[in-house]
Amino acid sequence: MIKKSKLLVFASLASLALLLAACGSGGGAEGGSPSSGDSKVLKMGTSADFPPFESRNEKGEEIGFDIDLAKHVAEELGYKLEISDMKFDGLIGALQTGRVDMVLSGMSATDERKKSVDFSTEYNRSGEFFVTEKDSDIQSIEDLNGKTVGVQLGTIQEDGAKRLKENEGLDFEVKSLDNSVMLIQELKTGRIDAAYMDKSVAVGHVKEQDLGGFDDPTTSSPGMAIAFPKGGDLVEDVNKVLAEMEKDGTLQELKDKWLSDQE
Repeated sequence: MIKKSKLLVFASLASLALLLAACGSGGGAEGGSPSSGDSKVLKMGTSADFPPFESRNEKGEEIGFDIDLAKHVAEELGYKLEISDMKFDGLIGALQTGRVDMVLSGMSATDERKKSVDFSTEYNRSGEFFVTEKDSDIQSIEDLNGKTVGVQLGTIQEDGAKRLKENEGLDFEVKSLDNSVMLIQELKTGRIDAAYMDKSVAVGHVKEQDLGGFDDPTTSSPGMAIAFPKGGDLVEDVNKVLAEMEKDGTLQELKDKWLSDQE
């Protein structure tokens, strides 16, 4: 009886050991790790304060033209999209340090930025706009003399304001702020006299806040594009997706959805 009991205990222990070994060897592969081929993650950087390209809804979710575009690109390439919201002037740094794989944030593909990052083909071109109070006496760029013009940090409008002062001989103060919402707040409280912004974004604020403004007649800025780290391997694949979206009308559908009211 003693020998039989020992055999039963030994058999039970052996069975348990085999079971644990099977769980240990098969569990990781069966469940799929974050680095597995079935769970590829595409990390996108954006600054969600730039409607209609990117902003947050009442639930705190990122929405907008760039968000929908990124979701489509990720789906077409077989990635799960992961969005990181940060200040606009920190986006290129995030690319360079590998914190994100791409940036969609209404970013214009300027020659200066091309020294630091690679860009996809352009997906939108808006132009620049000066937002003012509706009854403002600022009706042209010449009227900016002696005034304070607000711009967003790190944008082409920040550079453009300096260009206007140098090339057009204008004399105004430039005030740089973190985002477009702050620019409108500063305008409405009289801390700045005009806000210099991307036109698609500006027109939305004009309609919502009952403001005024006018186009910058001197601008010839480049269009918006997706930014990648220098020498990255995603640019060609993303360009193929953008070309297909242009061809099948998907890109125009996104413009109709998000930008049609901004014209």
